[in-house]
Amino acid sequence: MKNFDYTKVPTQKITGDNGVTYAYRDLGEAVGVPLIALTHLSANLDNWDPEVIDGLAKHQRVITFDYQGVGTSTGKVPGRIQGMAKDAWEFIEALKLTKVNLLGFSMGGMVAQEMLQQHPEAVQRVILAGTGPRGGEGIENVTRISDLDLVRALVTFKDIKTTLFFTRTVNGKTSAVQFLKRLKRRQQQRDSTISWFAYRRQLKAINRWGRAQPADLSEIRQPVLVVNGDNDRMVPTEPNTYDLHRQLANSELVIYPDAGHGSIFQNGSDFVERANQFLA
Repeated sequence: MKNFDYTKVPTQKITGDNGVTYAYRDLGEAVGVPLIALTHLSANLDNWDPEVIDGLAKHQRVITFDYQGVGTSTGKVPGRIQGMAKDAWEFIEALKLTKVNLLGFSMGGMVAQEMLQQHPEAVQRVILAGTGPRGGEGIENVTRISDLDLVRALVTFKDIKTTLFFTRTVNGKTSAVQFLKRLKRRQQQRDSTISWFAYRRQLKAINRWGRAQPADLSEIRQPVLVVNGDNDRMVPTEPNTYDLHRQLANSELVIYPDAGHGSIFQNGSDFVERANQFLA
């Protein structure tokens, strides 16, 4: 397994004990602790920035996958974030992995937090990007913000990630265009777009999670890298990103200036360098 090009690595399938067949991509050297990438609302395998994944895969094994009911994975999207975390563990166990690192972006960061609560012994290190704690301020508004930006995207014929992930400054707009071009590099074996039904179930799960009783994160002892832009519209940086950093006993904080929800893609080279150092 020495493929370092995310645009060419084949999509594989594996079936868990729950009967769900998961679509996934696996790249990098199969040595050390693998990094499991947990993606955002509505995303499939093709929504990971190939430059970020390639940069990470040069230093460790990286595995991306479609959640149950998304892309070409079978099954039905769980109605709660906790169910998505359990689902992710089903996938990891199907791969017969006993120790993993996690990269959780946006909704994936919420899933990662629940995974830490469910099986802390199996997690070594965690990167939480563009996310916040359970019950965090404004997280229940993700549905409203997403719906408004979806209408805007349809009217302007622009990808919804243009406004959801990036700032509206010159730097942010330029970064959005470059990011969207990178997402289109893969030409073969592209993944299936999420269904409207599955997308709405994910939104409801995020809404429930945002309204839920906050979790006690003080008992989490694993090293955690908390990353966001200084202007996240979806999961407000202040207070959520700072709250995560304060609540997690062993965390590092990175806030990128003039960046939004997708700061790890807007600042891909710097993020990859920091992430690789953190995971080493």
